[in-house]
Amino acid sequence: MTTDDIKDLLSAALELDELIVKVDGSHASITAVSEQFSDLSRVKKQQIIYAPLKDLIASGELHAVSIKAYTPTEWQREKKLAMLS
Repeated sequence: MTTDDIKDLLSAALELDELIVKVDGSHASITAVSEQFSDLSRVKKQQIIYAPLKDLIASGELHAVSIKAYTPTEWQREKKLAMLS
C-alpha cells in the first residue's frame, strides 16, 4: 500500500479540499480537510475517512491509521498554531 494508493481511494470516495497521507509500512497517517466535516464529531469525521479504507484494514494490508480531519477553517487555525510552536 503506497501513499498514492490511499490518496486515490480517499479522493475518489470523498470531496476533500486537502489531503496529506504518510505511509510507513502498514501504518498510515492521514490529514483530511473538507467542508463536509462541518458540525461533525471527531468520531464521525474519522468514520467518514475509515469507510473507503475498510477493505484494506480488514485484509491487514493497512494495519494502523491515524486520522486528523478538519474543516477548512479548522485547518487554517491548526496551521497557524503549528507555526507558533
